[in-house]
Amino acid sequence: MLKLGWFSTGRGPGSRNLLRTVMEEKKKYGLDIEIAFVFCNWDNTEEPNAKKEQREMFFDLVKSYDIPLITKSWKTFRPDLWDTDEKAWRDEYGKEIRRLTSEYNIDLGILAGYMLWMDDETCEAYDMLNLHPALPDGPKGTWQEVIWELIRTDAESQGAMLHLCTPEWDRGAPLTYCSFPIRGGDYDILWEQMYEKLKTSDLETIIAEEGVNEPLFKRIREDGAKREQPLIVETIKSFADGRVKIENKQLIVDGKVLDSAFNLSEEVDGSLGE
Repeated sequence: MLKLGWFSTGRGPGSRNLLRTVMEEKKKYGLDIEIAFVFCNWDNTEEPNAKKEQREMFFDLVKSYDIPLITKSWKTFRPDLWDTDEKAWRDEYGKEIRRLTSEYNIDLGILAGYMLWMDDETCEAYDMLNLHPALPDGPKGTWQEVIWELIRTDAESQGAMLHLCTPEWDRGAPLTYCSFPIRGGDYDILWEQMYEKLKTSDLETIIAEEGVNEPLFKRIREDGAKREQPLIVETIKSFADGRVKIENKQLIVDGKVLDSAFNLSEEVDGSLGE
């Protein structure tokens, strides 16, 4: 059985939907997995707390599955250190995470909407997967930065990947990914509209004036976002059935070391009915 540690800040419906989907897939397909615990970096007694109701709903969902819920408030943990040395604070918080979770002996950690950077030692101690909203050879940064860079460079495709958490943030080895074209069909019309705007303006002005509502940007985001959850689910399935595993921070697929990320585009599109 694959034992998962689930790390989430529990900020909204996305966090609940992902956990719910994995649990439903486990029941539907008999996935040989166990979510050994859910760790949240809020305990929901903090003030101010704009996401209090959302987080309470997330906590209730976790409890409904009889999954142990572990919380440790980042806001109340060593505020003296947070104010003076953020890296030292992160290292101490990481020690606390490991103290609270080490007894569960997880095979894999899933960062499912976890909004804190993991410390170096926890990255080394656990094999943890984090979602990045780009292809393995795509741009770094937030999903907004990624999409604007795709537009800036006239990209042909976009996707999402899960990569290993490493001390070098957002630079861990890509493990699985999915891709989709951002050319052809309706996309060509949106690109033409963008090129027309660029005849009289520059991209930075368009970003400032339209932001995430720019039609091409919005379409790329929609097509990428709807694949993120299926990618995580399909990745967990691949680990659960033994097709994929990690040994010494290397990806093993069907018994062989894979030098590049494992392409799950077909499985992800299949789950979307595309």
